[in-house]
Amino acid sequence: MATDSHLPDVDAADAEHDDPADDAETAWRIRAYVARVEAYDDAPDECTIYPEDADADELPTTWVSAESGSYVSLEAMR
Repeated sequence: MATDSHLPDVDAADAEHDDPADDAETAWRIRAYVARVEAYDDAPDECTIYPEDADADELPTTWVSAESGSYVSLEAMR
C-alpha cells in the first residue's frame, strides 16, 4: 500500500481491471523511461527523460529536460 496519499496505489487492483497498466492513473508508474544526456561544448550538458515506448505523436509532449547542475543522482538524495 502506498504511504504517500497523492500517489496512486499500484498494488491495489481495481475491481474492473486485472492489469494495473490498464488504469490511466497507474500506467505512468510502470512505464520504462530513457534518460539521454547531450554534451555541449558551449553550454551545460542536458539530460532529457522520455518514455521508451513513445510514438512520434506522443514524444514532443512527454519529455522533461534539465541542464547539468540542476539535477542530482538518486544515490545523493537517499
